[in-house]
Amino acid sequence: MRKTSLAVLTGAVAVIYSVVPTALGHCGKCGHDSEAKSVATGDIVDTAVAAGNFNTLVAAVKAAGLVDTLKSEGPLTVFAPTDEAFAKLPSGTVEKLLADPDRLGAILKYHVVPGRVMAADVVKLSSAKNVLGQTLNIQSAGGVKIDSANVVSTDVEASNGVIHVIDSVLMPKNDIVEVARSAGSFKTLLTALDATELTGELRGSGPFTVFAPTDEAFAKLPKGTLDALLKDTDKLKAILMYHVVAGQVMAKDVVKLSDAKTVQGQSVKIDASNGVKIDSANVVKTDVNAENGVIHVIDTVLIPSESEHASATESSRAIIERAIHHGATLYNDGHHAACAAVYEVAAMGLLNNTDRSIAESDRTKLRAAIASVQRSHNARNNAWVMRHALDNAYASASSQSMAMIP
Repeated sequence: MRKTSLAVLTGAVAVIYSVVPTALGHCGKCGHDSEAKSVATGDIVDTAVAAGNFNTLVAAVKAAGLVDTLKSEGPLTVFAPTDEAFAKLPSGTVEKLLADPDRLGAILKYHVVPGRVMAADVVKLSSAKNVLGQTLNIQSAGGVKIDSANVVSTDVEASNGVIHVIDSVLMPKNDIVEVARSAGSFKTLLTALDATELTGELRGSGPFTVFAPTDEAFAKLPKGTLDALLKDTDKLKAILMYHVVAGQVMAKDVVKLSDAKTVQGQSVKIDASNGVKIDSANVVKTDVNAENGVIHVIDTVLIPSESEHASATESSRAIIERAIHHGATLYNDGHHAACAAVYEVAAMGLLNNTDRSIAESDRTKLRAAIASVQRSHNARNNAWVMRHALDNAYASASSQSMAMIP
């Protein structure tokens, strides 16, 4: 996941928030009534407040702490559930969600898609990536459905986006991030994933195996360590990637292994002689299933060996060679998000490296590639964007190395 920008999140919820039926026309293509188009003068928030039938949605936005972000310029597309849609949830669900702002915020963002996607464009799509980083399924045969919800009114325009009204509340898929969030004992891990922009990666198709340290595990770190890591996101990102293995490795398979290669590039040691240990951490719970992988809970944060890291003085070519060797294997096995993450970490390492063998023009390309993939949710494309930038950097470093030979 890429980290959702304040601007995107702003409209994100704002759009959700607003769906005001006015004069209705008929959208024959969608099979539902469609709002007659008019000049939009108010933003999504103003439009939502005027509607009168989104009181639960408005309350949810407030409870999630998203009100202050609702007036961004967007544009955003919101699939907005009405009060009647919320009323269809099991008894007590809304109250529980209002008391859980993190879960509620995830649900709200699941309803929002970046950009202004009008009804005529929606019916041409089979899916759309939302600001949560997951994918909405779209079906247009016999009326339009977003996941399991029917679109009942379309093209409610605001100055910063458009709203399509739906008759059911959409629920995020139970990916690794959402499973961890629901557990309630991985708040520090989730904060670290957000800080390093890895949340989007773990929402990818995967599958992934995550050895997940609990909040208590992070609390065992020496005083000040976590705060320092949150400021040094490159190092924190490498540590988090050291907890992730490509593929879905269930407990019955873990105990047969002596080691497993992580997406960070190093391997964790596995000892199943007396319980199961991953490096020095005890596995305290296994096989917590998610739609895109599995979580095994551990009681200690894993720290990769510094000697195997890309040090500040390591050859730029060595950093790139190691990253491409590992990344290409991940990519060819279908783990595009993990490959992109490996390449991104390598690029960050190159930019921090004291080996100045890469030309400034190619360093600029590395920065541009990192910025590009952090805005995108297309894992396959992100892998190639980073790979091209690394290839250019490698050619630059090789050229500089040749020039130094007498």
